[in-house]
Amino acid sequence: MGGDHGLKTTVPACLSALKKFPDLHICLVGIAKDIEQFLTAHKTSYDTTRLSIVNANEIVEMDESPALALRNKKDSSMRVAINLVKSGDVDACVSAGNTGALMATSKFVLKTLNEIDRPAIVYAIPSLDRKTKKMNPVYMLDLGANVNCSSEQLFQFGIMGSVLAANLKGTERPRVALLNIGEEEMKGLDSIKQAAKMLQNCDHINYIGYVEGNDIFSAKADVIVCDGFAGNIALKTMEGTAKLIADMLKDSFNNSIFSKLAMLISAPVLTGLKRKLDTNQYNGASLLGLRGIVIKSHGGASAEAFETAIYEAIKEIKYNIPQKTQAQIERIMQS
Repeated sequence: MGGDHGLKTTVPACLSALKKFPDLHICLVGIAKDIEQFLTAHKTSYDTTRLSIVNANEIVEMDESPALALRNKKDSSMRVAINLVKSGDVDACVSAGNTGALMATSKFVLKTLNEIDRPAIVYAIPSLDRKTKKMNPVYMLDLGANVNCSSEQLFQFGIMGSVLAANLKGTERPRVALLNIGEEEMKGLDSIKQAAKMLQNCDHINYIGYVEGNDIFSAKADVIVCDGFAGNIALKTMEGTAKLIADMLKDSFNNSIFSKLAMLISAPVLTGLKRKLDTNQYNGASLLGLRGIVIKSHGGASAEAFETAIYEAIKEIKYNIPQKTQAQIERIMQS
C-alpha cells in the first residue's frame, strides 16, 4: 500500500514476477477490498493458488513518525507483512513504504541477529571495473539507518556486507573497504580508525583498507562500509548528480539543429549507457542484520523497479542470507 504510487506499482510488479518465477507465491498485504477492486478494474487474471490477499486495516503514511506507526498502527499493511515473516508464513517482505517505520517495525518484530547491534541498509551501487570494462556492483552500507556508528557496529557491517557479497556476487573473498576522507591510515574519525584495525585483524574478512568517495564507482571494493550519515549523503549525491548529467545532456542536445543531429548519431551509445545505469536494475535495499529478510524498495519506484526489489528478496531467500550471516558471526566470535 506504500510508496508514491501504491497499488499501481506493486500489483503489476507482483503479477509480472509470478509469470517469470513458477515456484513463487506472493501475498499482497493491505486493504483487501482496494486490492480486489484494483485487480477487477484492470481485468487481471492470475493464479489464485500463487497470489493471495492478506487483509490489513491500516496504512503507514510516507511522512508518518516511525515511533507512532510502531506504537499505534499494529494492523498496518507493513506490520502485518513483517508479522508474516516472523511466523514463517512468508520468506521475505518487500515494501516501498516509509523507510523509518519499516526499519523500526522490522527491528521490533524480527529482532537482530546475535551479536548484531543494529540493522543496516545495504544497496548495490553500479560501478565499472576498469580492467574488465564490465559493470560490477558494489554493496554499500549503511545508507541511512544509523546516523552515528561505533567502531564495533562498523565492524559488524563489514561482516554482514561480506556475507551478502560472497553469496550474491559469487565472490569467495569479497574485498571490504571503509569509506573515509583519505586512503592514509592517519585520516578519519577515531571510530573509523578503530574499525579498520578490527577488520584488519579478522582473518574471515578480506579487508583492503580505506576508499574515498570518488572510488565508489571504480569497483576497487566489493563492499564499502560507512555510517548511515555519510552513506545517505553519498547516495543522495549520486542520485542528484545522475539527474543533473541527464538534464544537461538533454539540454545540450536540444540547443541547435546540429546538436540534435549529433544526438541521432550517438543514439545507440546513449541507449547502451542508459541501459547500464538504469536505476530499475538496482532497486531494492536490504535491511541487513535482522532475523528475517526485509527489502526496501525506493518510494518512487516504477513497477519494473519494484519487480527488481522482489528479485532481490528471491536471491536472499535462495542463499539463506540471515542464516549464513549468523553462522559467519559465530565463526568470528569463536576464533
